[in-house]
Amino acid sequence: MAKRDVPQRWDRKMQQRLARGEAAALGELYDRFASLVHGLAHRVLDDERAADHITRDVFAHVWEHPDAYDPRQGPLRTWIAALTHRLAVQRLRTTETAALARDGSGTVEELESKVRRAAVAARADYIVQSMPAPLRAALELAYFQRRDYRQTAADLGVTEDEARRRLRLGLQLLSTARDAGAPGTPGAPPGYGGAA
Repeated sequence: MAKRDVPQRWDRKMQQRLARGEAAALGELYDRFASLVHGLAHRVLDDERAADHITRDVFAHVWEHPDAYDPRQGPLRTWIAALTHRLAVQRLRTTETAALARDGSGTVEELESKVRRAAVAARADYIVQSMPAPLRAALELAYFQRRDYRQTAADLGVTEDEARRRLRLGLQLLSTARDAGAPGTPGAPPGYGGAA
């Protein structure tokens, strides 16, 4: 139980430090989550410069509105990821809508489909990065190295039942990426919604 309380305690203390205007707290938060934020934004936008802008926007928002985070709703990491996702999807919609209006190529349905695909891909990336290392290792062996559960068990030094359990749990977590499209759906962070 004590291990589970540590991140929540850190999250609350970080929020309090940000609310007091401690610049060092923002630096620590940036060091901890910048690669996550940039990676998710880049996954949605597929544009390095746009991902840089979203990264700045996310940390500016956190700095200006630290009370927008509610520790009772989930971890700070999840809130920051949801904020990143929302801002990146808004930017994608804005830029794609402008391109649609300017060029006249494509349809609104194609735009929404592109936004949905980018959102699901970003959510899947976040899930894989966030899952426990044993589950991630089993999935990586099965997917990237084309190992079956028996080979995965041998590579990881676990029983075949344990390898199957890890693969099943990892795949169940990944399956929630598709469900994260709307607030209140399974897989969406509670209280933070999935899509913009």
